[in-house]
Formats: sequence, C-alpha cells, structure tokens
Amino acid sequence: MNPMLDRERMLDSIYANVQNRNMIKHMLATEAIMRRLARRVGEDEEEWGLTGLIHDIDVELVKDDMSSRSRLGADLAEELGANEAMTHAILCHNEAHDIPRETKLDKALFCANPLSQLIIAAALAHPDKLGGLTTEAVMNRLREDGFAPGVNQEQIAQCQEIGLELEEFVGLGIEAMKDIASELDL
Repeated sequence: MNPMLDRERMLDSIYANVQNRNMIKHMLATEAIMRRLARRVGEDEEEWGLTGLIHDIDVELVKDDMSSRSRLGADLAEELGANEAMTHAILCHNEAHDIPRETKLDKALFCANPLSQLIIAAALAHPDKLGGLTTEAVMNRLREDGFAPGVNQEQIAQCQEIGLELEEFVGLGIEAMKDIASELDL
C-alpha cells in the first residue's frame, strides 16, 4: 500500500473535477462496495476502497471520449498516490481499452461499478430508499426488463470471477451502501 494515499486529497480532487452530484454519489457507493468486497475476499480495504472512489474522476474531463476515459483517470489517480494495481484496475474497467482484467482488484472494480448504479436505481424506486431495500428486491429488479437500462447486467454477474455468487454480491453491495446511506441521500 502506498503511504502517499490520502482519501481527503482524493475527495478534494474529485470535487474539483466532477460537478455532477449523482456521479460523486456513484463513486462513493463504489468505494463502499469495494471496501466491503475487500474485507470479504481478504484484500486491502484501503486500496480497494480508494480505487472505487477515484475510478471515474475523469468522467467530466473527457466527456464522451471513451478512448481517453480512464486513461486520464489512471494518470490523475497516480498523481494522487495510487499504485500500479489501482491504476491498472481503473484502466481496465473501461472496456474501450480492451485491457485484460487480471487481478481480483481489476475484476472487483469491473463488476462493482455497475452494481452501485443498479442499487442506486433500485433504492430510488423503493419507497424506503436503501433502508428497506433487500437482496431479493434488487435481484427482482435485475431480472426486470427495462429497469436501469444503462446498467450492464453481464458485467455485474462477473462477480463469480472473484469467488462470489450473484446474490451474495448484491447483498454485500446493499449492506455496504446502507452504511453510507446519508452520504448518498438514500
């Protein structure tokens, strides 16, 4: 782990580069999921969490240029102290680069990224937001045609590559996000 990593410094950079509050919430949710996943699979919570936090820092800087997206993000993350494993995970979470996902960290970020989007969408559609959200409810939403059309379900299902069944992965994601529900306004 890089002793130069500083979550507050990363957050300051995120707030300087990302104006869309919903994108910031997505990044915070992905951080929470990644921390919970790291704990579950015996990896470094700080490294995994901060990778999830910073993974989309460049989204507004590159706009729709998918060939630049994540490349700039990896560079910015490195400037903020991210190690090579973290920057590689950031790079390969964007399929446009066609970079193989090799490590558990790479694979976890790839499937946690859309999971956070799915859970946020399910929480917004639930009368009790995250507080009343269950694994079963999210699994039902996952099977529902047309729900959260921008969420890549096949990508979420790749959680099996890090040793988790889909239902357990969804449950871990919900619990992680419930821990920060007030930050997410959910």
